[in-house]
Amino acid sequence: MTPLPHRVLRALDEFNAAHPWDHNAHYHRWILRQLPQRFDTALDVGSGSGDLVRLLATRANKVQGIDSDPVITARAQRLTPPATPVTFTVADALTGIPAGSHDVITCVATIHHLPFTEALTVFRRHLAPGGTLVVVGLSRAQTAGDHLLGAAASPLNAATGWLKNKGRRAPRPVSMTARTRPADMSFSDIVSEAHDALPGARLRRRLFWRYTLVWHRH
Repeated sequence: MTPLPHRVLRALDEFNAAHPWDHNAHYHRWILRQLPQRFDTALDVGSGSGDLVRLLATRANKVQGIDSDPVITARAQRLTPPATPVTFTVADALTGIPAGSHDVITCVATIHHLPFTEALTVFRRHLAPGGTLVVVGLSRAQTAGDHLLGAAASPLNAATGWLKNKGRRAPRPVSMTARTRPADMSFSDIVSEAHDALPGARLRRRLFWRYTLVWHRH
């Protein structure tokens, strides 16, 4: 597939920078739809500014968010009302997960920072029987289908940013100040490794350069 001309890409980048919106937050309500109406404990790995943690707290008795970045974690704590039943911890996503099991584990735009199979294995170990794991991740475009989906998302991305910001220039949301890195695994490799680590996991390509994984522990 022929890539977009450089000047078009540059114009899109400039437009998107002027009208930013959080692609990860776009999936937060979808994540809630994968979960029970009430559950006891939840863990959000790579909790960033805490937006998803606070949403999970509307359904859970207790939510723990962990993130390796102390700056964004401090911001999450400041943004969270004191009475909210959440705890934020600066910790490594693989070695710093609090002891015990959780009814829900979420991981949004974080797993591509980690050794993929090892991360899924750790999440599985900390998921309670009957629990649900939901991952929203990034993959490296490889196939024609990947590139076609990305091309289709580009104008929709710009239109969404324009609408969300009511046509005005805007600063980046706090949630978009966390550290980022490009994905290095293709979607086909992600599917293969995920099915080995989590038999029965459901994976789907999504708009806005994301994929989703849902797994229920029996």
